[in-house]
Amino acid sequence: QVQVVESGGGLVQAGDSLRLSCTASGRTSSAYAMAWFRQAPGKEREFVAAISKNGYVADFVNSVKGRFAIFREIAKNTVYLQMHNLRPDETAVYYCAARFSSTGAYAFVNSRDYTFWGQGTQVTVSS
Repeated sequence: QVQVVESGGGLVQAGDSLRLSCTASGRTSSAYAMAWFRQAPGKEREFVAAISKNGYVADFVNSVKGRFAIFREIAKNTVYLQMHNLRPDETAVYYCAARFSSTGAYAFVNSRDYTFWGQGTQVTVSS
């Protein structure tokens, strides 16, 4: 069984930066394509960023391009979401997701493509 665990959430002010971490256990993270999604109160879960199994391909929702980065440390089985210039409307529970991938260079952006999910970490951005 694969376990996905997020960390790094918290309360920040608008314009601040925050880094989220996600560790997938069960195999080395290089076996997985991974992604971050978020869900704000009263809203549906939305895609934020995804990274391919080999770490060379990434994709982002338009609203975070230029402010967020996603990268992975294979030796630590960890994927990170680095967020800059956070906005109050980005307050949400951020979820990490993972899936086995036979394709090394593809970033999956649909939530239904992911098999394993973490419990989420709260990010609150105050104005």
